[in-house]
Order: sequence, then structure tokens, then C-alpha cells
Amino acid sequence: MNPRELTRELIAIPSHRGPDTDEDAAGKWLAEWLEDRTDATVQHDDAGNVIARRGEGTTLAFVGHHDVVPPDEDQITDGEYVIAERDGRLCGRGSADMKGSLAAMCCAFRDVPVPDGVELVVASFAGEEQGGEGCRAAIDTGFTPEYAVVGEGSTGYSRAGVTDVAIAHKGRRGSTIVAEGEAAHASEVEAGENAIYRASDAVDVLRDLPFPSTTVQDHAIQGSLAVTEIEGGSAWNVVPERCELTVDERTVPADRAPIERVETIDGVSWTVEQDLPPMACGDRAFADAVLTVAADIQDGEPEHVVKPHATDAGWLADRAGTECVIAGAAEPGEAHTAGESVSLSVVDRCYRLYRDLPAAFADRVA
Repeated sequence: MNPRELTRELIAIPSHRGPDTDEDAAGKWLAEWLEDRTDATVQHDDAGNVIARRGEGTTLAFVGHHDVVPPDEDQITDGEYVIAERDGRLCGRGSADMKGSLAAMCCAFRDVPVPDGVELVVASFAGEEQGGEGCRAAIDTGFTPEYAVVGEGSTGYSRAGVTDVAIAHKGRRGSTIVAEGEAAHASEVEAGENAIYRASDAVDVLRDLPFPSTTVQDHAIQGSLAVTEIEGGSAWNVVPERCELTVDERTVPADRAPIERVETIDGVSWTVEQDLPPMACGDRAFADAVLTVAADIQDGEPEHVVKPHATDAGWLADRAGTECVIAGAAEPGEAHTAGESVSLSVVDRCYRLYRDLPAAFADRVA
């Protein structure tokens, strides 16, 4: 089974979270595939993760995930995912994010001779679309590879059609700011404390905060901060006693916006709801080794790039101390869309990248 065939097989297995879906079906299938076609030690854990290992030494992990976001109505029929092939692209839920790259990783893991001094691992996590549930569970039970290539999309960042190597990505901190006041009749405003006014004061503080920024291997990275939702008040003639804001912050390695400053305002509190960590590769030799292989297996000239959104590489870097890069088939704008697709020729290219990397890794890093 080649990477294209395995991509189609994986896409055909519904693997979104839902009341009528066996979210672990793709993990079960993949674990059996690895057991049947490799000599690896294969683990399918209680979190739904699949982790296969070959060789001994410094660990190089190929990391993906087999869960997907729920399909659009045109992407599923009678409980089965709709798959189509058009213009050299395979269309269907999960094709870009990220069963194409996952298939390429698994085929490379099957085919490549493992160099001396290297432990080669392929890991497919569950729950990536739920804030990295599977990756965090794996780390908590001892999954701490020294190095990892995460197969999220890195194609088309520097220029169209080129598979680049991402050495960093932003994280996301989602938080809630609550302004509390005291209700009163709107004809007697002095009798109350207007929570919307306090929330407006908090917005003024947020608008003046500097965006987080840093540099990773000579690449400048700037995050962002935005108020994205507001809710408050109970009636047109009542001074509001509560107002709530949602804040979206795109974080960068080693820097955060000082959102806590809003709590200097009377009646205002701040709560972090989600904190997906950013990632930065600190090992230039590893990043350069992956880039060299990426250049060797394609006609274009790949570059080190930065991804704008979080991946499981953030959890690995933050909690396991793993040096990560990202290299995968998907292009910007494909994941989670109604027309999601992946280029089959780029899936083949990523297979060659993953296949050729262990030897280069052994020469330069391990």
C-alpha cells in the first residue's frame, strides 16, 4: 500500500467526535495496519493514541493525528465520508488535516531502514482537535521524544507548491474578562455601577497593550490580541450589573501580552479559558537537517517558516522538551473547510522527506 492508497483508506474512516461516531475507529485501524506491516512495537493506549517504535537510541518521532473536525453536510452521506479525486487532489474531511501527511509518515516508517543509534517512532494522536487531548495524555504517560517532525501543513508558505519547514508556530490564549457592577434603574444612573462602562475601560487597556513578539532563528514573530465577543446588560432601562468580554491572544515563544493589567480596574476579573502553547525549535542542526532533506526531494527551494496557529508541537516542546519542526502536505486555507483537499503529488513528496530524513538525522544530530 503506497501513501496515496493509505491516505484514501484513512480518510474513509469517520473520526470526528460525535454521538454516532466511533472516534477511535481510525486509531484501531491504524494500529492493526502498523502491526501487520512493520516489525515495530505498537501501542494503542486508552486515550486513543497509536505509537509505534523501531530501533534504539536518540528518538526521532513522526507525529500526526487521526481525529478530524466534524464534516460539512456535503462531506458525509449515510454516516460515510465522501471522497473524490479531482485534478490530482484527494478531497474529503481530514485529507489536509492531516491524514495525507499521516499516511506518508506511516509508509515511510514502514519502509525506511532505521540507522544505528536512532529510535524511530510514528505517533498518531487522538483529540488534537480538542486542544491536544491525546498528545497531553501521551506526554503524561512518558512520551518524551528528543526530536519530532509534526506533519501539519507547511506547503505553500514561502511560495506556492513548495513544502517548507516550520521552525516555530504561534500559540493561542483564549480568556474571559468579566466586569461586575451594580444594577439600578436607568433613570437613576448614580444609584448603580455600570458594568459596561467598566468593561469599556478594560477594552481601552487591552487596546494599548503591546502585541507579544520574539525572534526564532532570525525569524521575527509577532502575536496579536483582539476582543472578539462582548455580552452584557439585561434590559434597555436597567443599568447593567455584568458585562463579559472574550479575548483572543496569539502568543509567541517566551512572551505574553500583560492582560492581567485589566484587573486594576474596580470590579474587573480575568480568567484564562484555553492556553495552547507556541513552539520554537532551538536546535539549528536539526532544523537545518530537515530543510536540507526537504530541498533534496523537490524542485522548489524550501525555507524555514513560521506557522500562524498552534499544533501538537507546542505541547511536545512545552511539556516534553522535544525539539520540533513541522513539515507536511497541507497548504494554508485547506484545513477544516467544506472543500478540504490535499495534493497527492505533495503527499508523495512528504513520503520521500520522511523516508530520507532518518539517515540525515543520524549523521547530523543523533
